[in-house]
Amino acid sequence: MKSKPKILLVNPPIYDFTAYDYWLKPLGLLSIAGTLSNSADLQLFDFLDRSNDFYADKPKFKSNDFGTGSFYSEKIPKPLPLKNIPRHYNRFGLPQKLFIEYLRQNPPADFAMIQTVMTYWYPGYKEVIDTIKTHWPKTKIILGGPYAILCAKHAESLNADLVVTETGLDKLFNYIGIANNKSLPPSWQLYKKLDTAAMRISTGCPFKCTYCSVPNIYGSFKSLSIQNKLREVELLVKLGVKNIAFYDDALLYKSSEVLVPFLSEIIKRKLSVNFHSPNALNARFVTGGLAELMVKAGFKTFCLGFESHSENFQKLTGSKVFSDELSSAVDFFLAAGADKNNITAYQILGHPNHNIQETENSMKFISSLGIRIMLSDFSPIPGTPDGEYCRKFIDMDEPLNHNKTAFPIMTIGYEAINKFKNIFHNLSDKL
Repeated sequence: MKSKPKILLVNPPIYDFTAYDYWLKPLGLLSIAGTLSNSADLQLFDFLDRSNDFYADKPKFKSNDFGTGSFYSEKIPKPLPLKNIPRHYNRFGLPQKLFIEYLRQNPPADFAMIQTVMTYWYPGYKEVIDTIKTHWPKTKIILGGPYAILCAKHAESLNADLVVTETGLDKLFNYIGIANNKSLPPSWQLYKKLDTAAMRISTGCPFKCTYCSVPNIYGSFKSLSIQNKLREVELLVKLGVKNIAFYDDALLYKSSEVLVPFLSEIIKRKLSVNFHSPNALNARFVTGGLAELMVKAGFKTFCLGFESHSENFQKLTGSKVFSDELSSAVDFFLAAGADKNNITAYQILGHPNHNIQETENSMKFISSLGIRIMLSDFSPIPGTPDGEYCRKFIDMDEPLNHNKTAFPIMTIGYEAINKFKNIFHNLSDKL
């Protein structure tokens, strides 16, 4: 009988100016692993797993009540394209020596699958590829995820054996040559300890915001099997998970067909878990009844995509949401019993078509609603209208230039960024 192939799954470290664990989990990687769980011997090394024993004696990295917290980090030299950015550059995640020790202590895998996310995090992806090549030279390395899709040519330069440059996975499954079962849940059981998790009950988005890559990667909106997703929540609860973050990009779209029946069943089955929405909720679709259901089902944090108080900017970038819709959504959540300290509106910062006065006005408007502001530094994404427009400012073929900390400094200046950070802190202190 032919033995099962051994597959190592790797969630790489982050090379960036800032990083924080807002329920960061390699959901795409674990979902693919789930489809292969009956046909392969799977192992996981997650550099961003803060429940790892490495953190046990480091109290400053303890999670807050909702499971988020800081990563271990080391200051490292800035790469050449970022050398003039007046910020400290860091490597976030478990030390490389732990991965090397893991590779030395375990027999080589047949395949290593590496998940990618941000385009400008590629130094972390390269670190993992180079380390595996050194210690497991015969292991076939597979690179996939948003970076591999958006920057395919650049990704191919990192020396992986296969770069999955499209959303469809037929190329991957043909390469590894084993059967997959798409009805199986993500392989969360690969973690020794699991405090937080992530999930989707839909993919894609019906909007086409000019700064967003979701339509290019995931396509139009599509709901997933509610029954399968309910079983997934039951599995996570059994594994000890207390906090689940939704990675949906349009969680509230067609809510009567998707989110409402899902949450109604969560309540019916008495599944006790905290839900979070880091990928942003669309305020346009919030109603009083939906807000009440979300609070009752266990939603604790409510992140609302807003971007700007400027109606002109909103129209230019896709008309996803307007100021009065944000205000109404906040009222509905507060009336439903949500804690105002856990309601956040994302405010864009550093977009080349969003002037300084619009940015300040937007921050003051959000503050007037009595909720938190989250400054969302603009990152130009290749293939999007706004990303392609930014070719006039930077070399878009170098992914490090997409960095969300660096690009706003490059375009509107270090002093302007500091001004907005000061306004942000002053407004936050008043809440």
